[in-house]
Amino acid sequence: MNMSQYIKNFPAEEVVNLAEQITVRPGEIASKTLAQNDAVSITLFAFDQGEEISTHESVGDAFVTVLEGVGEYTVGGKKYEVRAGESLVMPANVPHAVYGKEAFKWLLVVVFPKGFGN
Repeated sequence: MNMSQYIKNFPAEEVVNLAEQITVRPGEIASKTLAQNDAVSITLFAFDQGEEISTHESVGDAFVTVLEGVGEYTVGGKKYEVRAGESLVMPANVPHAVYGKEAFKWLLVVVFPKGFGN
């Protein structure tokens, strides 16, 4: 089976540094979608310092892993500082927001319930 039909914008059968697959751009939030379907969404993000995504909710559980730098995630009103190599789960239907305490890169994996027959 050719997995590149499910995962895009990413080299297949090649060992790569995940953080090198996206670049921080001054004053911007950069994103690169790697997979998107009814079951899962996988996206790389690069935030410049001070950039943010305001409070919102997702119908799926959101699993984040910081690749470089430090991000601040607010989940259900509580702030979490997440550093390179650390991960956090933001549960489905809980309001959350993301802020770049400094320039940082992170991977977001959202698992959706309807993709599993619900």
